[in-house]
Amino acid sequence: MKIAVLGAGLIGGPMARDLAVGGEFDVTVADLNPVALQRLSEVDHITPIQIDVSDKAALTRIVQPVDLVINAVPGFMGFKTLTTIIEAGKNAVDIAFFPEDPFVLDDLAKSKGITAVVDCGVAPGMSNMLVGLGHRRLDHTETAIIYVGGLPEIRQWPYEYKAVFSPVDVIEEYVRPAVYVENGVVVKRPAMSDPELIDFPGIGTLEAFNTDGVRSLYKTLEIPNMKEKTLRYPGHIEKIAVLRESGFFNTEPVEINGVKIRPLDVTAKLLFPMWQLKPGEAISPS
Repeated sequence: MKIAVLGAGLIGGPMARDLAVGGEFDVTVADLNPVALQRLSEVDHITPIQIDVSDKAALTRIVQPVDLVINAVPGFMGFKTLTTIIEAGKNAVDIAFFPEDPFVLDDLAKSKGITAVVDCGVAPGMSNMLVGLGHRRLDHTETAIIYVGGLPEIRQWPYEYKAVFSPVDVIEEYVRPAVYVENGVVVKRPAMSDPELIDFPGIGTLEAFNTDGVRSLYKTLEIPNMKEKTLRYPGHIEKIAVLRESGFFNTEPVEINGVKIRPLDVTAKLLFPMWQLKPGEAISPS
């Protein structure tokens, strides 16, 4: 079986390695970053290919010979990339966490006779599947609340956080409105709203806030109350809110010394070294 993994970063790279183990799959990894591809170049059963995944013609050529495509690009590229995959008639698993409504692509996927499983990460992804499983086993489900967070075992000032995926997508959790269900009504609230403190035995007190992780569940499950909340060490919300409200997450370019730059790009570049998981560091899933 031939599989194409789009994206060789923090998520796509390890996925490609796992798929290549044992030689059951021939894995093609596509990315624009030569450094990320170099890390996979000597792994058996992996073929790295340097392309711009946003180039529709190039992407179509890459996916044509494969049986399955895994879309592991950053969220802002996700919807367009998945659209191209479906137009090429390829089954897909998508973890891109794009902001667009995936059901917009439903008719296209059906017309091509393919299946695309979207939001297939940890959360959204595994968390949503567990909600679906619990709902299926219960006679009636009144409330489903997802609490999710990957926190470093060693807390380091100032953010006490480590990112195991794209920093741009982490920041997306802090700016994208959270859609959830309350008393049977679909509600949209600002990201990081409705903070609460929760005590976990053996871990301590964490703060939780609204994030956009319910996703497709509000259309597929009849549960009158559903929401997702992300967990961080106490104080994280206030620090991130200062950055957000100061414009550091803005995508509109600003001009500095005659050069136009996006504040978001600068912020992600500065935060990544602090958020990057170092060798030997562990994450405690919450």
